[in-house]
Amino acid sequence: MVYYQKMTPTGYQKIEEEIARLKKDRPRRIKILQEARSLGDLSENTEYTEAKRDLGHLQSRLRYLEKQLKYAEVIEKNDDGKVDLGKTVTLRFDDDEETEKYQIVGRMEADNAEGKISFDSPLGQAINKKEAGAVVNVAAPAGEYQVTILAVE
Repeated sequence: MVYYQKMTPTGYQKIEEEIARLKKDRPRRIKILQEARSLGDLSENTEYTEAKRDLGHLQSRLRYLEKQLKYAEVIEKNDDGKVDLGKTVTLRFDDDEETEKYQIVGRMEADNAEGKISFDSPLGQAINKKEAGAVVNVAAPAGEYQVTILAVE
């Protein structure tokens, strides 16, 4: 059974852009490796070792990202009024009355600093498929808390 990684169209595009950037950088890294190899004795050639390692990291990252795209399931946003992948939700944390706005994204796109939470995080799972006005209990590793969904866009 193949497991497809859910993501937004924006997340898919960012991966495509990173792949293009890495592929563009690959010839430069190969040239650095070739120049380092021409310096002579490879057993004591630090430049060669570093260039080989850097090229290996680049190749590994490319394989990883290409696999992400291969197994991506791009989810388009719908207008049913329920919390789902790609939508933006405004939440009030009931314990401290603080209001936050989050975009619900795929696992690979999650970035709390940018206000993007994964649909399969404890908060994402708790609010998934709920509508504005719902009060939801969230079971997180640090303990339970309650949020109210103020808006779903």
